[in-house]
Amino acid sequence: MSKTNLPREVFPDIFPPREIHILGAGRFGRLAAERLVRRFPEAGITVIDKDAERVEKIRQEFGISAEVRDSVASIVEATLPEDIWIIPAVPVHVGFEWLLGRINRGGSARRLAVPESADLLVPNPIRTSSGTVYASFATFMCPDYCSEPDEICTTTGRPRQGNLFEVFGNLSIPEYKTAVLRSWQLAPGVGGYPVISLNEMLSVIGDEPGRHLFATSCRCHGVLDAFELAGPVRSK
Repeated sequence: MSKTNLPREVFPDIFPPREIHILGAGRFGRLAAERLVRRFPEAGITVIDKDAERVEKIRQEFGISAEVRDSVASIVEATLPEDIWIIPAVPVHVGFEWLLGRINRGGSARRLAVPESADLLVPNPIRTSSGTVYASFATFMCPDYCSEPDEICTTTGRPRQGNLFEVFGNLSIPEYKTAVLRSWQLAPGVGGYPVISLNEMLSVIGDEPGRHLFATSCRCHGVLDAFELAGPVRSK
């Protein structure tokens, strides 16, 4: 099994994070706030959620910034600096929504159901009615404090079966190109990615008309969606 770099090795100029946006103020958003405040005390951290009561509780408890608005729209509609780290803590494929929103500013993309052949190529797939596919190497409930070690599963103590982001990256489905947004471990049980990674995805995909698979994945868990791009994106 190949090892992969740590965030500080891949993003030396923006890690440790200077600014973090947590999307969602539910259970996982609160856990993210608690752990990130401890790990990155110098970072500016903002929690974003439509639920004003939840947002205010987290703001008061951890002394961080807060915005009461749709968390996904907060990054889809804005042009954010590339050094901001995004922590998705909502039941939405945030990277995919961001990508479609940006493409449709200067081009045209429509959602597709992930081809059913993909279900045979990823571990333990769960397909939603909309055609999104979730995959995981785990057949059990992972602890929310998992530190995602390189080689050994936190729960089983056994060697990993692989890296799921590599499984997604190696998908070969006729007529589809594949792009994978890597989710990085910033604290135990807390994953995310910088805006620069989103922009890189757009640069790769935006000028390639046709059908695409787009995944966001850490080592163990991931989500896969599909779309069709009508033509090159004129303005990003």
